[in-house]
Amino acid sequence: MNRNLFVVAISVLAILAIIVILHKEETYNFHLEELRREYALKPISSVDHSKLEPLQREFDTPQDVTRACISCHTGRHKEIMESSHWNWERTAYIEGRGLAFIGKKNIINNFCIGASANEQACAKCHIGFGMTNDQFDFNNAVNVDCMVCHDNSEEYLKGSAMAGYPARSVNLKNVAQSVGGPTKSNCGTCHFYSGGGNNVKHGDLEESLLACDKEVDVHMAANGMDMSCVACHTARNHQMKGRLYSVSADNINRARCEDCHTEEPHLDNLLNRHERAACQTCHIPYYAKVNATKTAWFWSEAGKLKDGEPFSEEDETGNHTYLSTKGRFVWEKNVTPDYIWFNGTADHYLLGDTVDSFPVVINPLNGSYDDEHSKIIPVKIHRGDQIYDNQTRMLVQPKLFSMEKGDSAFWQDFDWNLAAETGMKRVGLPFSGDYSFVETEMYWPVNHMVSSKDKSLECADCHVRSGGRLAGLTDFYLPGRDYDANVNFFGTILLYLSIFGVVVHGFFRVVISIRKRCYNLESNNE
Repeated sequence: MNRNLFVVAISVLAILAIIVILHKEETYNFHLEELRREYALKPISSVDHSKLEPLQREFDTPQDVTRACISCHTGRHKEIMESSHWNWERTAYIEGRGLAFIGKKNIINNFCIGASANEQACAKCHIGFGMTNDQFDFNNAVNVDCMVCHDNSEEYLKGSAMAGYPARSVNLKNVAQSVGGPTKSNCGTCHFYSGGGNNVKHGDLEESLLACDKEVDVHMAANGMDMSCVACHTARNHQMKGRLYSVSADNINRARCEDCHTEEPHLDNLLNRHERAACQTCHIPYYAKVNATKTAWFWSEAGKLKDGEPFSEEDETGNHTYLSTKGRFVWEKNVTPDYIWFNGTADHYLLGDTVDSFPVVINPLNGSYDDEHSKIIPVKIHRGDQIYDNQTRMLVQPKLFSMEKGDSAFWQDFDWNLAAETGMKRVGLPFSGDYSFVETEMYWPVNHMVSSKDKSLECADCHVRSGGRLAGLTDFYLPGRDYDANVNFFGTILLYLSIFGVVVHGFFRVVISIRKRCYNLESNNE
């Protein structure tokens, strides 16, 4: 009997040893502490620009400020003029298309549709001055806007529909004397408010990040490391690290969690084995945590008037739910992401492409389980409808903006036919006059609003029979979720065989033990 207990004890110890090896107890994460210390040190400007001679004057135009900047920073404007922030396009390889120029000049979206024919309004988010139309001179250095990225006074503001020029209230001298490294506020001027309002597009980039706590984002939290955007999106020679897949296509120069946290960030080896799930999949369980984001935009409902005038409707938080100029919107807060496979490359609907299947995916993100370079990522899917030419089978780039009526802009004249004809003529494409509105989708990878580890996803959020986070990804076997008849059959057989083996083993040990006991009794009697 003692021997039986010894065998059982050894077996239990062996099982516990295996568990300990596979599932280490967490100890202190020294690598993470090194990162905290590194990013706790904030850069301090070595130059007080308020004391520099070229800035001791009033500036009549913003171009005068640029001239002053490049009188000292003699080569920086050349770097800027090589960037996609300036050129609004880059060369990229797209599978099935080859090398192509892509960017705001030939890509559309399902928000404000596109910049072409609407440059004067869209240029509010261009790092230049004077983009009133498609004739903007990208070779003119004095039109580079240094202040929009480097103003640290928080006074600088681009004017609405002013072709990229600052608002007239801006004190150019004060701004020029207050420049420094880019802050969250600088980046957020465009990236928080893209699409016409706070958090409209991204869902994970909005003004709350300027002073949030760790519940919103562990990296940018004011009561944490308070990291700036350029801590991750570094800009060597003004070439920004990172890819925004509303306008990007290639897997080059991406900003990755692993750049800091390594490929094996966890002390628990079992967690490190989830290499096919991106860090964001577990660590960003929700987006739009503070302010709602647009999840749908229906252009087909635009153009309604009351008493001949455009009108608006708002929800209880003040967000527009309807605008005569833009249609109907759906807003959501604390949104659970959708999940897809992604290998870092994308295709795009380019102006002039023809489509026959709907909904049209504006920016298909490539990836699959069978692609070893793909990982599961969280995304925001923005749905809606937009104008489409029934005869040419093209999505339409309409002219939306103008400062005055009678210029064929939809936001002034509410005439889709005229706006479409003018917009398509601007981009050199035909328009038949026979239009409708078709459903479209756009995918936005979610990378910000990272939760602390205690707020991240747990095993049962995915590994559950039904209703799990990954229920929409059915092209692979997920333990705890999926059922396989063969696996269950052979597993059941093995289970019964194991039980049978244990019973038989125990039976024979009992028999042998009884026989030994009888033998010992007989020996003692003799």
